[in-house]
Amino acid sequence: MKSSASSEIGSFNARAQAFARIHAETSSAAFAANLHTQVETLIAGEVMFPVTVNDAQAGNAWVCSPHTTYGDYALEEAIRYAPRWLSPALNLLGRGSKAWLRSARIDRAVAINNWLLSTNLYPPLPSVPLANLLQQALARWPGHAIWLRSLNDLEHHDWLTECERLGFALIPSRQVYLFHDVARLARERHNLKVDLKLAAKQPGRARDGDIVDADYPRIAELYERLYMDKYSRCNPHYNAQFMRQWHRAGLLEFDGYRDEAGRLLCIAGQFRQGHTLTTPIVGYDTALPQRMGLYRLLTACTFEHAIAGGFGINFSAGAAGFKRLRGGVPSIEYSAVYMRHLPRPTRRVLTIISALTRRAGVPIMRRFEL
Repeated sequence: MKSSASSEIGSFNARAQAFARIHAETSSAAFAANLHTQVETLIAGEVMFPVTVNDAQAGNAWVCSPHTTYGDYALEEAIRYAPRWLSPALNLLGRGSKAWLRSARIDRAVAINNWLLSTNLYPPLPSVPLANLLQQALARWPGHAIWLRSLNDLEHHDWLTECERLGFALIPSRQVYLFHDVARLARERHNLKVDLKLAAKQPGRARDGDIVDADYPRIAELYERLYMDKYSRCNPHYNAQFMRQWHRAGLLEFDGYRDEAGRLLCIAGQFRQGHTLTTPIVGYDTALPQRMGLYRLLTACTFEHAIAGGFGINFSAGAAGFKRLRGGVPSIEYSAVYMRHLPRPTRRVLTIISALTRRAGVPIMRRFEL
């Protein structure tokens, strides 16, 4: 058991070092036009964590901007799911709330274990002296709030409990879908069985070792068609350089399908830490007919990897009905934020956000199965 934990930490640190080599010496905007952040590292115990440091960069992606997360992105989601007649009032409310967040300097934020992805994966808490990690962060960035993103209430109950004990406030962010014992689900869930059979029969598979340099611009294009054009411009605008560097460093493993001419139709980029996979890069040609089932093919690729390696999957948020039918278990995801050292206006705003999202946001997410 001890050897397994040591191996997991070694793998985590190797990935953190690869991440730092890519991002610490080059502006993050070189990899995504709306990623404006300073990448640094912290070491606590035996674990190295990537850290992003932000102040008040306008138009920043939500993965490193609390203002975008709880301002712009939250407004988009509210308008998407609310009745159409409420849109004018929500827009007016949104403009006011964004000004309120800006005045409180909510984007003076340091995010620990931030990999610039929608879902950050964590090492086991027993390996991490969290109090020491917090004290280091406060000493280096005394004017910033200290954030830990992507902590869900099923996989990280111990992290959340320890964060609250240390004085962090918990702010719900979204509902994610978790898959454990994927091999069992593949036997029991009809929809998943059908997807895996479809993927096995589909010609043109482009496995990780088949990806060549000419594919990276296409991967970035397919990702943008889905995540920016269809979902939200608040997502990171990852470019071909990001895809290339992360893939070559072993941080992303690609899997997808090509057409008869060899052009990628769809692609999934999997990121792994320990025993968990997540898929931060998903893209397909949205102009093609839905009956081709490209999204089903991509998720089947990830399920295949999970079955082969005995991994669990954090399939992030979105497509809730699709994921539930395949055995996904919903879990509320939180950000933990330490703010006791900050000016009163900032503390007040973050406290209000925490209260509103816990009392209203969580029931809405559960009620509408978002």
